[in-house]
Amino acid sequence: QVALVESGGGLVQTGGSLRLSCAASGRTFSTYGMGWLRQPPGKEREFVAAISWNGDRTSYADSAEGRFTISRDIALYLQMNSLKPEDTAVYYCAATGRGFSNYNYAYGYWGQGTQVTVSS
Repeated sequence: QVALVESGGGLVQTGGSLRLSCAASGRTFSTYGMGWLRQPPGKEREFVAAISWNGDRTSYADSAEGRFTISRDIALYLQMNSLKPEDTAVYYCAATGRGFSNYNYAYGYWGQGTQVTVSS
């Protein structure tokens, strides 16, 4: 099992940047594929980015491609640049034992989420 805690959210203006972090506890963190997903207000949770257990594969939603970067070492990160108001959401980090996935249902472990608000 793995426990996840996100941090780094906040309020930022359009065009600004934020770096989200996800601290993981548990010896098996390095064996899990990891992802960032978000839930905009009034909408369903959606995929943002994923990274394989060893970091050699990454995948991004179209909305994140070219602006966001997912990475990992002893923690998981999401560097978000050129932020837009439509990026406003609660951001969750999640772990999957399936290696690598772009789908919400594949993730069995979730953090509590961190709020990102982008003002126009």
